[in-house]
Amino acid sequence: MVDYILGVSDPLQWHNENLKMNKDHYASWMAHLGGAKLVTQVADKVGVGVHFHPFVTYNGRLFKYGVVRMNDLVEDILQWKKFYLSGRLQKPVRVVVDNLDINNLNYVNLQAAVSAALLLLPAKFTEADLYAKICSLSYMGDVRMLFAEDRNKVKTIVTGQFDLFASMYKHTLEGYAAKDVLKLSSLKRPSAPISQDQE
Repeated sequence: MVDYILGVSDPLQWHNENLKMNKDHYASWMAHLGGAKLVTQVADKVGVGVHFHPFVTYNGRLFKYGVVRMNDLVEDILQWKKFYLSGRLQKPVRVVVDNLDINNLNYVNLQAAVSAALLLLPAKFTEADLYAKICSLSYMGDVRMLFAEDRNKVKTIVTGQFDLFASMYKHTLEGYAAKDVLKLSSLKRPSAPISQDQE
């Protein structure tokens, strides 16, 4: 299943329009009891600011899409306020349309993810270990990981997308190495050794 996140300026207006065109994307009770206002309130008050539409079929493909207020997206990227979208953006994603320069803003998020991961890693580790620790940040405290999710999920994500992780974090790692925070060998190899000074 492919996941999409749609950042919109006004979720209430967006859901009003979407309900007219795609009412079947919404839970029937939400559509009938409160419409766009209820959908937006649930996302803001109960959820993490995102309303997801799962199991949507288009052109024979199954996907889900989440709708979020752009201000909330930016706030989460820069401040880890809810650590939901920022956690997703620490893994490989493709930004399709970028009116707010999310890719540039996300660089702050990636640097913070590396810093957090380094605090949790020993003095010596591999490049794959680093990406696994970064990937696991967004699952820490997620009760679904205890019983509903695959216990190898993090390893599977990193193994399947190692080159994308390496491309995402290359500049941050090189920057840390230039400041003598890290000692790197050749990057872009899962077993590439990395060490950090923990004194």
